[in-house]
Amino acid sequence: MSATWYECKVKYRKTHETGEKKVSTDTYLLDAVSYTEAEARINEEMTAYTNEDFKIMNIKVANFSEVHPFENSDRWFKSKVSLVAIDEESGKERKTNVYVLVQANDVKEAFENTTSAMQNTMGDYTIPSITESPILDVFPYFSGEEDNEVEKSEVSENLEPAELEN
Repeated sequence: MSATWYECKVKYRKTHETGEKKVSTDTYLLDAVSYTEAEARINEEMTAYTNEDFKIMNIKVANFSEVHPFENSDRWFKSKVSLVAIDEESGKERKTNVYVLVQANDVKEAFENTTSAMQNTMGDYTIPSITESPILDVFPYFSGEEDNEVEKSEVSENLEPAELEN
């Protein structure tokens, strides 16, 4: 079962740069296999992020087909990408829209990052719109197996065959 992206709106008291505490509702994106897992994960992430009480206001499935973080970027942009295909029967051009979330500092950079993310796409596409997203942060799913693979290989190198008793 593949993971799905969920947008989670969380309301909490946030300390701003001025030191002032204000109630804020922020949107976060995470991938999970169900609403239940999304709720558990956002609870875990927010508990690590703030000591303040928080309330999950909304969880909904996000319509992003791909999410692309880019280093040295501080905002998230939603890019509408129209994939262009030719219908073989009618010979007419057909467009299928997908939405890609890319990290960038401004719209121009978001366009460049979307183009970079779409490099491996087979066929033609256009980017009809890019809008800044309210998403503050993205929490991709890590199974923990990524670290275990290294540990397993390190451990197996140090193992010697045991003497078998007859």
